[in-house]
Amino acid sequence: MLRIALNGSLGRMGRMVLQAAEQDPEVRVDALLERPGHPEIGRRVATPWGDRVVLADPRETPEVDVAIDFSRPEGALTLARALAPRGIPLLIGTTGTSPEDREELARLAVHVPILLASNTSLGVHVTRELARLARQLLGPDYDVEILEVHHRHKSDAPSGTALALADVLGEGREVRRVFGREGTCGPRSPDEMGVMALRGGEVVGDHTVFFLGEHDRIEITHRAASRMVLARGALALARRLPGWPPGMVDLREVWNRR
Repeated sequence: MLRIALNGSLGRMGRMVLQAAEQDPEVRVDALLERPGHPEIGRRVATPWGDRVVLADPRETPEVDVAIDFSRPEGALTLARALAPRGIPLLIGTTGTSPEDREELARLAVHVPILLASNTSLGVHVTRELARLARQLLGPDYDVEILEVHHRHKSDAPSGTALALADVLGEGREVRRVFGREGTCGPRSPDEMGVMALRGGEVVGDHTVFFLGEHDRIEITHRAASRMVLARGALALARRLPGWPPGMVDLREVWNRR
């Protein structure tokens, strides 16, 4: 039985992870955490595993096998500072972390494995692998652009998933990322890669990679119909972290290990 601490437990993704955990007989959520000042702090919440008190201080987290974070960058760092020295692995699904945040997480990862996952969907992982293969086969004759669409509530842009796709597609190449075009910007240069963001409605997350050639166009698209795909993916990834060596964990390596 995998014992989990869940940070951001009463948010959109947190509630979805709870729902996915209820359907998985091999996991149990032993700690619910939320940001200080959240109105539910201190309240007892009924779960299939018994009542859980919503905690504000991650130092009060009981002994668990792994922690999952779907909060905000500052919440993820607070969680890591409290749990990494205790030897509890972390899966951080929060996006929008800064370079400084990632540097601190890397320092904390000397104690435990920390997986910083911009997207926990297996389908998005497959999309990245397909895009990687297409880039290798098509070569420099095809221009590459990325478009992502998310709900109106998302606070960061472009999405972490779009930036991760850009990282994959730029491997081994000199690439200049362009995040918007307006006015007389001139012809597209060969080293450009557009990464564009749209926001509106309640779109869970759409990502499309365009390979644009002189005579044809290839599109690789992933559309999330429900956050459940992210929640189930998070549980699958979290299950693999206990026993992983300390350090920042490569998402591709975790998914590809069988």
